[in-house]
Amino acid sequence: MTQHVFDLIAMGRSGVDIYPLQTGVGLEDVSTFQKFLGGSATNVAVAAARLGRDAAIVTRTGDDPFGRFIHQALHDLGVSDEFVTAVGDLPTPITFCEIFPPDNFPLYFYRNPTAPDLQLHANELDHEAIAEARIFWFTVTGLSQEPSRSAHFAALQSRNRRTHTILDLDYRPMFWESRAEARTHVEAALEHVSIAVGNLDETLTAVGEDDPRRAGEALLERGVELAIVKQGPRGVLAMTADEYVEVAPLPIKVLNGLGAGDGFGGALCHGLLAGWPLRRVIEFANAAGAIVATRLECSTAMPTADEVTEFMEKGHR
Repeated sequence: MTQHVFDLIAMGRSGVDIYPLQTGVGLEDVSTFQKFLGGSATNVAVAAARLGRDAAIVTRTGDDPFGRFIHQALHDLGVSDEFVTAVGDLPTPITFCEIFPPDNFPLYFYRNPTAPDLQLHANELDHEAIAEARIFWFTVTGLSQEPSRSAHFAALQSRNRRTHTILDLDYRPMFWESRAEARTHVEAALEHVSIAVGNLDETLTAVGEDDPRRAGEALLERGVELAIVKQGPRGVLAMTADEYVEVAPLPIKVLNGLGAGDGFGGALCHGLLAGWPLRRVIEFANAAGAIVATRLECSTAMPTADEVTEFMEKGHR
């Protein structure tokens, strides 16, 4: 039987986002919430699927109603749940946020004593599917604990530094004992990837640099073929050994910036798979992320290709 080849397999966090329907107030004063599919790697898979890509997520949930919700939401949003399994004795993670536009969105993760998505085991992975996927995307969070860390490195061995093996630098200090500990494992992972994507705080963790150009150069020195440094209100920088691209920020009214990076990631994958020139890839991804920042939630906020194109054609360049 021929192995099904996915456009994108993402590996990492999955959970339920419980987001307030009131902005500008703390959680203690919020009266109504809505639940959404969440988790950074999951959101990237959804973003790619919304753009017409054949995407799957490798993750684990609790064996509970929220776990069933994740399967249902993945089906509804066009992402394969073929590699999603349950952990019987851990609850599906939930995440709350507060929304203080334009740039303050505190997150509260409920993942104790650990999260199901960190209970991925190397011997349970479909290594052939991971090896053959046109893009493999994973995040730094998956390196924060065992057995997930070993599972991720086993997946990377399956890829053997194949083109379009992407590390989302996604450093979240609450998941680590220290920045130094995270750097040790991120540096090891960089030896296996062809693309790295992160903001300035994340590049500081990964390579000790928070100047955009120096951070990009340091990532290239670690062996990646494409380094992408997101600078928030200062735009995006992308570098290869032969090319340097800067894309300016887009004028938008931010509602919730939490999903913008995942929208950028899914659109980045779409552009890479399409074989576009680097500048077009980054401009498209930048626009997709900007659209998500104008919306409340993350997963279901991901735009279609037509929405991104229309947004760009209206002069948001």
